[in-house]
Amino acid sequence: MANVNYATGRRKEAVARVYMKKGKASFTVNGKEMEEFFTTVLTRNSAKEPLLLVDALDKFQVKVFVKGGGITGQAEAISLGVARVLASLNEDDKKVLKEKKLLTRDSRAVERKHYGRKKARKGFQSSKR
Repeated sequence: MANVNYATGRRKEAVARVYMKKGKASFTVNGKEMEEFFTTVLTRNSAKEPLLLVDALDKFQVKVFVKGGGITGQAEAISLGVARVLASLNEDDKKVLKEKKLLTRDSRAVERKHYGRKKARKGFQSSKR
């Protein structure tokens, strides 16, 4: 694929490799159409948000390979990858994306389980008798 722009997006355990080139509008995720891969409207909108913001949804052919994590983490990883590609292509788009905080990696992750507790913060139920 000639003239392809590439970026990586990460969120929680999900890693998305995003390849974009100018051309007819299409959005494939792991070889499937986006509507087929993401069944909920919320996750679809999350993944397409940077393209909608800069009004470039019908200008690019987007091909994404994503692995790890859950559905929401994957959608947000794709969003970051797409935003990074758009920012590298156009300086004006970069300002708009930065204002909406779409170029910032969300570093929150699951806290590890701690010794003597049921989960990370939840303790065991205490018994009075």
